Amino acid sequence: MKLEIQNLSKKYPNGNKALDDVSLTIESGMFGLLGPNGAGKSTLMRILVTLLEPSSGSVFIDGLDISKHRDDIRSVLGYLPQDFRFFSNLTTFEFLDYGARLSGMKDNKIRNNAIHQMLETVGLYEARDRKANKLSGGMKRRLGIAQALINDPRIIIVDEPTTGLDPEERIRFRNLLSTISNRDVIIILSTHIVADISSTCKNMALLSNGKLAYNGSPERLIDSAKGKIWQMTVNSDEMDKISNLFPVTTTIPVDDGWEIEVVADDPSPFVGTHVEPNLEHAYVYFMDKNSNNQIIDIDEK
Repeated sequence: MKLEIQNLSKKYPNGNKALDDVSLTIESGMFGLLGPNGAGKSTLMRILVTLLEPSSGSVFIDGLDISKHRDDIRSVLGYLPQDFRFFSNLTTFEFLDYGARLSGMKDNKIRNNAIHQMLETVGLYEARDRKANKLSGGMKRRLGIAQALINDPRIIIVDEPTTGLDPEERIRFRNLLSTISNRDVIIILSTHIVADISSTCKNMALLSNGKLAYNGSPERLIDSAKGKIWQMTVNSDEMDKISNLFPVTTTIPVDDGWEIEVVADDPSPFVGTHVEPNLEHAYVYFMDKNSNNQIIDIDEK
């Protein structure tokens, strides 16, 4: 399975350029799309699921141009939007049955078996007769992923799926997606939560102001931040000064002030010790350089 995005741009009537010449190739497995709010992630997702036309550029799925083969493309897509909605008067089972019918599952026996199996998979079987609007936040997101998966899609796109979930539900959701990614499918996980990427994705892309800022493995991005993360203890006055100079990723109160982690090439005039970076450190470092038009050439590092 291969998804090819070629020179994709999207400019809205108000002049906002949400995407600017984005090119990506995504193959089977879990792929992370990371970036701050407003980076263009949702616009890209909506184009990929044929809900939005690009201003220019092309998207191909296994060689099929999505602008010319919409019906064929939609038949292999599963989509969980950020603002997932449901009909509040339907039960969990009824909503999933409605989604299965829309996806083309016409045989009643096959559809019912698929719904029961999917409810088991996402842990909602016991809630099958409960009204969808009575579900908890985590259960609603699980119902959302169930409707995205009910037609056994080959490309699954989820937009900010763990926003608002508690840690237990977030881990459960990520584990569910990881299990599905073992098949010959593409799963695109679009998020601004770095932990969702670091624990599930072998490859990722980073969007910034509509442009592709990075494309590669999380490990390669982390390597770019080695020697750039500093740990130090500061008092309140020093804390105010350092937070105005450098990104601060961790702040822990201690008896004599604050124990902090700072992202910087050189934290002078403050003194700190090096800390091994994680993906969150690397993301902050990369985006800080990007915001100052100092794009890091990782290949040369």
